[in-house]
Amino acid sequence: MEEDDISVIYNLAAVHKTPGHKLHEYFETNIKGAENVCEFARKKNVNTIVFTSSIAPYGNWEDEKTEDSLPFPTSAYGTSKLVAEEIHKRWQAENPTERKLIIVRPGVVFGQYEGGNFTRLYRAMKNGRFFYPGRRDTKKAAIYVKDLVRLMVEMGGNENPGIHTYNLVYTPCYTLEEICKSMAMITGIRQPKLTIPASALKLAAFTIHFMGKVIGKSFDGIHPDRVKKIMISTNIVGQKLVDHGYELKYPLEEAIEDWFNDCDRIGLY
Repeated sequence: MEEDDISVIYNLAAVHKTPGHKLHEYFETNIKGAENVCEFARKKNVNTIVFTSSIAPYGNWEDEKTEDSLPFPTSAYGTSKLVAEEIHKRWQAENPTERKLIIVRPGVVFGQYEGGNFTRLYRAMKNGRFFYPGRRDTKKAAIYVKDLVRLMVEMGGNENPGIHTYNLVYTPCYTLEEICKSMAMITGIRQPKLTIPASALKLAAFTIHFMGKVIGKSFDGIHPDRVKKIMISTNIVGQKLVDHGYELKYPLEEAIEDWFNDCDRIGLY
């Protein structure tokens, strides 16, 4: 395909690991990146952008959130993504009858090679090092990577000019216990049973993180902020997705099964 034949831009790039970067890096990369992508679209007369934002603009709160909820980011990453959304909206507003902007806000994306929350959860469970942090009913918005990619492609072709925002998540959200049970059942590892009080877990995470900094070693994602985050629900609703005729083809158990198959049934990675 020649550069001038581009019809859709899928903007996936971001500094996203939280915690993991200096505060200014989220803004420099995610905001400047949005500006650069929109300028490229102007120069090449591309009228469709699918922008992968995040559920992070909603912030870390227990209450249920829909696409109509007021964004209230509680992290530099979430703030940078919200600003990036507005930059893309400004681009669309320059030619509203011709340009279409699809903003997708995925939950935790899981699948082969994601190396993120689900992979860390599996490793901890497999090694007998995972305990429920403070509670078992924490809701965790998530989506399988194959559904995410398929839906983004469908939306890029199906939607009309305008601005369209979708939460790409399972509805209703699965709880942490449900995720662990499914992962254990499909992969054959032991399901966690013990729930550790939140205060004890925070203290342990702080101590391990501090000692890791002293000796110059990382302990597989153990960080006080990450432990705190896992105890707060990401209760995001994706009903709009269903109402507009889109569907997730991989329910949680089928998604983990498919991921397990992709890994030759020797683990999740």
